[in-house]
Formats: sequence, structure tokens, C-alpha cells
Amino acid sequence: MSSENVMFTELKQAYALVRESYVPRNELLAKLADDDLAFSPGGQNRPLGELCLRLGETQHCYAESFRLFAADFQYTHADPTVAASVARLRAWYETLDSDLDAALSALGEEDRARTVARDGERIPLATHLLVFNEALLLFYGKVFVYLKAMGKGMPNKWGAWVD
Repeated sequence: MSSENVMFTELKQAYALVRESYVPRNELLAKLADDDLAFSPGGQNRPLGELCLRLGETQHCYAESFRLFAADFQYTHADPTVAASVARLRAWYETLDSDLDAALSALGEEDRARTVARDGERIPLATHLLVFNEALLLFYGKVFVYLKAMGKGMPNKWGAWVD
């Protein structure tokens, strides 16, 4: 069953925003080469590929939190070498997008009052999904600095969002 037919209204609206927020991520991957993933602006900043890996790990945690109604951000990818390949990151993100869609599609009107346990609080489902969207936006802000430092132009959607 499609997520559009099952989720309650607030969750549908939050999920529409998240899906729109995937566009810059996908544009970023279309712009990068594998060599770009090794770039770090220095200091204590991780390489770009590791930043991308961490975003995927975060998305995995969010998908699981909608199944378990508890957030646990301890997950790490079993194969950290995925951070060195644009193609592997792209494929993984597609899987993660499907996983989140499946987790959200399983939620219906009867789940409207459910919450996710997070940091000692109970967060409404739609709010929790919007926090994931904020994680995407924070990722884009970080990557913007990396792209500027690399002398790369911005993906199409990014100019209006962060420049």
C-alpha cells in the first residue's frame, strides 16, 4: 500500500517535505566523483564521504525509530568503505529512502497519538520526522562549506537554499 494512502495528515505533510529535501542530496551525488569523497577542509572535519556515510547512518536510525517508537543513534554501517564510492552511496541512499518509506507506510490513523522516545522525551511522530528533515538541512549546510572549499559549483537546488 502506498504511503500516500495510509499515513495520517500531519505525517504525510512532513514526509512530503522530507522527500523534497532528498532532491539536493541526489543532485550532490550526481555532481561528485569518488575522489571528491576523500576531501576534508582540514582541522577535525571528517572527509566528505564520511559525512555522507553519517547522513545515511542517521537516516537508518530514523527509519528504525518509526518501527520501534524509540530513537537510537548508535548504528554504524557494517562497511565503512561505502564512503569512498558515489555509486555505492547512491545505491545505499535509495535503499534507505525505501526503508523509511516502508516504516512510514506502516503507520496509519491509529498511530496518530504514538510518539518516539528520544533523549528522555516523547516526540510526536510528525515532529520526529521533521527533525530528520532538519538533519538533512544541516548536512547540506556542512557540505556547502566543503563544496566551496573544493571550488565546486553548487548543485541546482542549492543556490536558493544556502548560498
